Amino acid sequence: MQFISHQAEPNIWDEICEEFASMRPPFPTDDDQESVVTEITQYDPSCHSPVMFGYMAKEVKVDASVLDEFDPSMSHPACVGYSMLKKPAEVPQTPPPPAPPKDACTPREYLEHHIFPVLLPALLAMLKMAKKERCYERKRFRFNGCDFLTEYLWRHNPNFSQRINDNLEDIPFVRRILKENPRPPLPLSLVWSEEEAAVIIQSFWRGYKVRKTQEVQELRVWQREWREENGDIKRKVDNFWKEHEPGPEQDSLRKTARLSRSAGYPACRRLRTWSPEAETS
Repeated sequence: MQFISHQAEPNIWDEICEEFASMRPPFPTDDDQESVVTEITQYDPSCHSPVMFGYMAKEVKVDASVLDEFDPSMSHPACVGYSMLKKPAEVPQTPPPPAPPKDACTPREYLEHHIFPVLLPALLAMLKMAKKERCYERKRFRFNGCDFLTEYLWRHNPNFSQRINDNLEDIPFVRRILKENPRPPLPLSLVWSEEEAAVIIQSFWRGYKVRKTQEVQELRVWQREWREENGDIKRKVDNFWKEHEPGPEQDSLRKTARLSRSAGYPACRRLRTWSPEAETS
């Protein structure tokens, strides 16, 4: 019974990914490899006859006597009971056809010959780096796949061999884009590694345990009181020297300083050396 239905058109991206995955280990098992096992044995004159060197030999067990039909003119006596075959010569692989020109190829040929041979190794390297950065185990991470692809493709451009040591910030168009659209800084939870975060948290906890002791608390209270009493010592010293410097500009400063000092004493406001109103006779 046949099932008639509409078959979806093949997706070029899925075909490219399957072909690329088939070229990476583990390779699929082959029926011939499972049925025929070829073991390479080191030649030993004490165990092997020289006539077997370079041949594939397999001992064959038969019910009849093999010596009855043996012909010395056709074979060597050491080959009796063995099936010997020559190793087939390796068939040279035909070189792949040259890539079609970019200006005269179809979109599918352009992707297969000019885009995917460069993009697929970059994607594979990105996935390996993402696994190294443990991106598959966390929801938030500092690894940026687009930045990695940009830097990888810039470094591995076959037309420019001097770019192999360039970083992302050294790429001209990246500098221009970041200058026009600066990125916000990453939080420290994404910048620090687990080892760095553990060291900082442990050092903070040890400092907190030390600051919590009674002796350190008393010292901190004394320091706070000393800062409150002598917080404006610099301003007081500056005003003192400004008042005692000679010159007409310091007269107004000295007058202002005297008024400010007298303003701090209420008794000075009650002293009157003149009558507030005109005297009447």
